[in-house]
Amino acid sequence: MELMMAWLILFIAGIFEIVWSFAMKESHGFSKLAPSLVTIVGMLVSFGCLAWAMRVLPLGTAYTVWTGIGAVGAFLMGIFFLGEPASAMRIIAATLIVSGLILMKVSS
Repeated sequence: MELMMAWLILFIAGIFEIVWSFAMKESHGFSKLAPSLVTIVGMLVSFGCLAWAMRVLPLGTAYTVWTGIGAVGAFLMGIFFLGEPASAMRIIAATLIVSGLILMKVSS
C-alpha cells in the first residue's frame, strides 16, 4: 500500500512540475505576480511530493519519472497552449521519454 501511495504522490509531483514550469514561462521572467506565485507554490508542492515519494522509491527511479512527467507535460503544454511546433522529431523524442518512464516503472 505504501508503494502504491508513493507512486501516486510521485505522479502528483510530476503534475505540479508541469504546473510550475508553465507558470514560470507565463511569468515572463518573474515580472508578473500571479504566475510567479503559482511557480513558487507549484515548486514547493512538487519538491515536497518528490521528497515524500523518495522515502519509498529508489532515487534513480523517482527522479527519472518525475523529470519525465515534467518534460513530456511541458512539451504538451507548449504545443497545445503556446503554439510551439509539433514536429515529427519532437514527437519521437517525447515518445522515447514515455517509453523510458514505462520501463523505469516496470523495473521497480
